[in-house]
Amino acid sequence: MLNESEFYCPDCDNGLDVRAPRSRRQTRREFLGTAVAGAASTGLLLTPASAERRAARPAEALIRELHASLSDDQKKKLVLPRDHKRRDGKLSRLGTYNSAILGKRLDTHLTNAQQELVQRTVFSLLSGDDAWERITRYGRWDNSGSFERTGCALFGEPGDDQKYSWVFSGHHLTLRCDGNTEPDTAFGGPIYYGHSVNGYNKRNVYLYQTQQVQAVWDALNPAQRKIATAARNPGDRERGFQFPKPGTARPGIAFQALQDDQQKLVASVMRTLLSPFRQEDAREVMQIVEANGGMKQIHLAFYKDRRSTDDQVRWNYWRLEGPGFIWNYRVLPHVHCYVNIVNS
Repeated sequence: MLNESEFYCPDCDNGLDVRAPRSRRQTRREFLGTAVAGAASTGLLLTPASAERRAARPAEALIRELHASLSDDQKKKLVLPRDHKRRDGKLSRLGTYNSAILGKRLDTHLTNAQQELVQRTVFSLLSGDDAWERITRYGRWDNSGSFERTGCALFGEPGDDQKYSWVFSGHHLTLRCDGNTEPDTAFGGPIYYGHSVNGYNKRNVYLYQTQQVQAVWDALNPAQRKIATAARNPGDRERGFQFPKPGTARPGIAFQALQDDQQKLVASVMRTLLSPFRQEDAREVMQIVEANGGMKQIHLAFYKDRRSTDDQVRWNYWRLEGPGFIWNYRVLPHVHCYVNIVNS
């Protein structure tokens, strides 16, 4: 029997059932088809075909279009100064969110046409339909229940030589786009993803990531496993992507201490983790890794909660960490993943 981690997600406890059978899961094309089918009542005018063509536009162009469409009243609620750090003790430009940012749901603060722009923007930040299905958790957006119950906000206003950060969030999800105006920062700042299903369960959309990392563990010899196993997991929520103090020893086993075939497995993990995101963001991540010393500086650590009663080799956490690099992945009781990558 699996123990609950001491770090949990209170928003998950009374949410919607995410165990949608495949017959109920929505691909992006199906999402668009549903939206267009309701155009008479919602005002959405794009057909699936025209939406597909327009979705090829970069996220940055779509964000500028969305911003230009906002009324003065909408801007007062959804556009904040770029240097805004705190609001009501919670809001941070570089924070992550477990629900609609600012509490401003799309369906109550944006028109249907604007919501469709947001949907296309999110898709353009991803690598394709498969990534869309995973990020949307089969079209249910986890406990958000629907795309319309997610939210977005702008920090700064997009324009020529203007610094800004567009943030999109829902339950177990925070994505960003900054038009590459956030210097030396991948994804425009920390991102967050998860799923309200046991990370080892075949229904979890990120099971393939867990399996890739488990393959690395399986390839380690006993001495390496002892080094790779770390005490005191790094914590959850935003604590999970905080960089340690300079000089602090990194937990786990170093990439450069691995054999060639084991290094190839870790490199495969990196490719798998980056595969849901658009090529330019994945490329920037690897450029930052190289600038910070390359893969040889990365450590991989496995954590098992001290109160776990699970007698199988199942990890509550695993973590990739290096200079300016954190990919902090909680497997149990369900997936929370926090990512922070900067040029250090």
